[in-house]
Amino acid sequence: MTFYEFAALDTVVFGAGKAAPGIEKWIAEGRGRLCGAWGTDVGALNRVYLLRSFDDAAEMLEERERALRNDNPFGCAEHLVKLSMDSYRGADFRPDCLSGALGPIYEIRTYRPKLGALEPLLAAWKEAVPPREEYSPMAVAMYSLDGPLRWTQIWPYASLAVRSEARAKSVADGKWPPKGGPDLLHPEMASDIAMPLGFSPLR
Repeated sequence: MTFYEFAALDTVVFGAGKAAPGIEKWIAEGRGRLCGAWGTDVGALNRVYLLRSFDDAAEMLEERERALRNDNPFGCAEHLVKLSMDSYRGADFRPDCLSGALGPIYEIRTYRPKLGALEPLLAAWKEAVPPREEYSPMAVAMYSLDGPLRWTQIWPYASLAVRSEARAKSVADGKWPPKGGPDLLHPEMASDIAMPLGFSPLR
């Protein structure tokens, strides 16, 4: 199964664009595969999200330590105010992240599963995602391996209008949310709308 590092780089005001060249160079010099790079437009502003995949946990942790021990992590320390790097695994039914021009609008949704609910949650999403993707694709689904348990999905859309239409129609048609899914989640949820940076494979 695929391991992911999902990093959030909070920048100074209007800092995402200034940080981008250093981030691109840092990623190119490191290990793993870049899946996506985004700057937020709605939600947690002045934030860059980076998603990288790794073949094994050791490789991912080596990259983590490279950032922690460096005086210029991600090549943009002068623009950073906060950095977090979280470890994830891809869901069994969607282990690999999609790629290509699927956006340019990306919604990053993170839920908090209830204690002991991960297995039934994975089963519910496995059943529900294929019919939901008749309305719009899901780029990745993954669960956290450190810190509080989180369930993160990234959904690309051609526009905010397409997003609203896909979500409304899938609910109206009874295809979403997954059956029993809301009962497995805490009400603590977060959603950011982000746009791809110029070097993002998901764009």
